[in-house]
Amino acid sequence: METIFSVEHLLALVTLTVMEIVLGVDNIIFISILAGKLPLHQQRPARQIGLSLALITRLLLLLSISWIAGLTQPLFELGPWHVTGRSLIMLGGGLFLIYKATTEIHEKLEGAEHTEKAVAVTTMQAVIVQIILIDIVFSLDSVITAVGMANELWVMMTAVVLAVGVMLFLAERIATFVGDHPTIKMLALSFLLLIGFSLVAEGFELHIPKGYIYFAMGFSVLVEMLNLRVTAKARQPVQLHQRYDTTKLGH
Repeated sequence: METIFSVEHLLALVTLTVMEIVLGVDNIIFISILAGKLPLHQQRPARQIGLSLALITRLLLLLSISWIAGLTQPLFELGPWHVTGRSLIMLGGGLFLIYKATTEIHEKLEGAEHTEKAVAVTTMQAVIVQIILIDIVFSLDSVITAVGMANELWVMMTAVVLAVGVMLFLAERIATFVGDHPTIKMLALSFLLLIGFSLVAEGFELHIPKGYIYFAMGFSVLVEMLNLRVTAKARQPVQLHQRYDTTKLGH
């Protein structure tokens, strides 16, 4: 027992948990934006299901470490590009994020397609499928980070469970805050574009340090928080187009 709960293992657990929470912020943003397309009474269940699926995906990937290691082995080569399973997943996930973020920005600002037909295609099942697809990409990145930072499987699995628990606790607050402030929602979608681009770059073996990305995101949020504080009493925020009429929703 002393070996299991050594100072080294506890430090690794705390560090990895914090890292998993930081890496999970983009996942929360994506899930919150997708869930925001549903009627109000379905949004919270969608967020909870999405994060629960993220937890299950990460735990299953941790139990398949040998398979993950195999993803880094070249499948074939295209000139200087060594194509691996991981690079294909990163490339596909990055393109998917860029596509989703771009279409969401268009819908929020243009609103030309916000008809009954647009509402009909937004179902809980469709949102969950999209969450599962992107959970695989985010979870793979998260698990690779965990494997690189800790040697003990129980440390990695405990850190993932704790991190997802914190994300479940914060998810509704983040979703509410993003939903109440249109500029924050646009920033969040811009972050998804940035993350999507970084995933595509990773797919082509161009590593962009995540510290740069998270610094840019954090600095943007800080500037916008100052803007919100200064202009809070001066004017009403611009209202983005919604997929549904909130006055007609039932529970």
